[in-house]
Amino acid sequence: MSQQLTPGRYRGLKASSMANADIFGIVAFDQRGSYRRMMPENTPFETLVQVKVEIISALAQQATAVLTDPIYGLAPAMHMSGKSGLMLSLEKSGYSGDSTYRKMEFLNGWTPEKIRKMGANSVKIMVYYNPQAEELADELDSVVSSAIADCHAWDLPVFLEPMSYSVNASYGKDSAEFAAERADVVVETARRLSKTGADVLKMEFPLDLKYNQDHAEWHQQCERLSQASTVPWVLLSAGVDFEEFEPQVVIACESGASGFLAGRAIWKEAVTMSTDERANFLATTASDRLRRLLEIAEAKSRPWTDFYTTQAPSATWFESYG
Repeated sequence: MSQQLTPGRYRGLKASSMANADIFGIVAFDQRGSYRRMMPENTPFETLVQVKVEIISALAQQATAVLTDPIYGLAPAMHMSGKSGLMLSLEKSGYSGDSTYRKMEFLNGWTPEKIRKMGANSVKIMVYYNPQAEELADELDSVVSSAIADCHAWDLPVFLEPMSYSVNASYGKDSAEFAAERADVVVETARRLSKTGADVLKMEFPLDLKYNQDHAEWHQQCERLSQASTVPWVLLSAGVDFEEFEPQVVIACESGASGFLAGRAIWKEAVTMSTDERANFLATTASDRLRRLLEIAEAKSRPWTDFYTTQAPSATWFESYG
């Protein structure tokens, strides 16, 4: 059954998707701490901003939307194509608490009201999440739901990004032990967090490809994810190489995803290049990667409008709106 969105949230999703297909093909460059670590030590703020300007400006020509951050993202947002939707991160980079018990924080002085006033079309909220930590998961469900309600008060749709991690101190996320439980963690996360009010989930691939190359199971687990989520979902790239991400996009979209929201798989080599090298890379390799992903998404994805309708028009709709 379709859910009804306010006109503002519906328009926010429209502004972030393909004009004729209601499919997402979004470029992400909202990294902050990890971005600084990609660059030489003591790289000045102005350089970090300029590199984002160059990458985002180039890729926004094709992307249905661009996700960036409030720290380095103002100038890129002002320079990017007006034909592309703008999404901004709400949360603070990283997490607080123990590595096996990760809590989320928000940036001081940064609010959904300011995101709306800046002209953004949508909000991204990232949360480290593992439903096996039941007490923390319950707490995060409440925190996330409250933050989403604040965004919805300003008619901003929310893309919610849960990142899985190991809650067992004896093994990490990249281990075979976590790989064995990853699909269940990702699927249960989608089931729980699609109830928080999020408009779209930004999900990891449910399997670790280092330990599983069975395409039939890839389909099966992505279909489980689609069945668990009551809202549209898009696939994130999680920093993998393009050659690894492309087949994930094919199978995710064939299995019910509504597109992709990808960053480093498209542009990561460009960060440390010279200005001229970067311009050439973005115009060729990165552009070709993005074009290929957009073609896959358009051909294979499930439109987000399968999930949502909006307010029916009437002569007096505006009187009660908001």
